Amino acid sequence: MNNITIEERCKKAGIRITGQRKLIIEVLQKSNDHPDVEELFKRANAIDNKVSIATVYRTVRLLQDTGILSRLEFNDGKSRFEDAVREHHDHLIDIDSGEVIEFVDNEIEKIQNKIAERLGFDLVGHKLELYGKRNEK
Repeated sequence: MNNITIEERCKKAGIRITGQRKLIIEVLQKSNDHPDVEELFKRANAIDNKVSIATVYRTVRLLQDTGILSRLEFNDGKSRFEDAVREHHDHLIDIDSGEVIEFVDNEIEKIQNKIAERLGFDLVGHKLELYGKRNEK
């Protein structure tokens, strides 16, 4: 996959990189989870307390509108975000903790393609979210 950073894609898209935007982008790039705006604000504000929640909202909306970020909804009422330029993956969401686990399963990919083909389609994309509870062993 393309290793171009979010900041490089912003510059390519003509987005002006202010100091606060740069900080928000760095926080996004370092995130191993799927933070919502409030979590992004908390992380950015811990580094620079001059960052406002409004700036985070505006930056996230701008990055989403330009296709740099993808918005995810996991039925918990929060919009979460991840880099739009990533290898394909699916999500398993723990409904008790809210933890989001990324995974790729070749069998699932094959089955989805078979289903699309059987119904007369060429699959061009999909989004799979599984919801579950941890086994109590």
